[in-house]
Amino acid sequence: MASLKTLLGCLPIILSLFVTFNLSEAREFVVGGNKKKWEVPSSSDEFNKWAGKIRFQIGDSIVLKYDSKTDSVLEVTEENYKNCNKSNPIESHSDGNTKFTLDKGGPFFFISGAEGHCEKGQKLEIKVLSAEHNHLPVAQEPSHHAPAPSPSTAGSRPKTLWFVSGAVVVGIIYLI
Repeated sequence: MASLKTLLGCLPIILSLFVTFNLSEAREFVVGGNKKKWEVPSSSDEFNKWAGKIRFQIGDSIVLKYDSKTDSVLEVTEENYKNCNKSNPIESHSDGNTKFTLDKGGPFFFISGAEGHCEKGQKLEIKVLSAEHNHLPVAQEPSHHAPAPSPSTAGSRPKTLWFVSGAVVVGIIYLI
């Protein structure tokens, strides 16, 4: 029975390390949903629907693939994003295969540099989780109570360990 207690005692640590290392790796996303192409979309909110399904983290990157002869990508302010204003971009690229590293938490705004494309929906808002939300520390026990001990464990006190990392919460109840 002691080996079971040892295993259960180590399990939260092992799970925490696994979850932390798996969720902390930078990822790369090709913009464009199924098409994987930065072009005028079939619906005006197609790119933002795609981005809304992803929990972008600091260090992730996005790649925009497009025809460099007819299009470009501009990183812009929120105001310029809303108005499809191409003047004074933060960054401008026309290489046909542009990679942006999401280096801070908060929103990033991108529009097409081609005439009329932004107005047709070729624009993208990326929301990056802040550093506090990327890797949360071990959390305190939630306010709800652990299950009452069964009669066979009347002398033992149940404990619950909670680990939080990104969008994953692991709770383990064990007896001491």
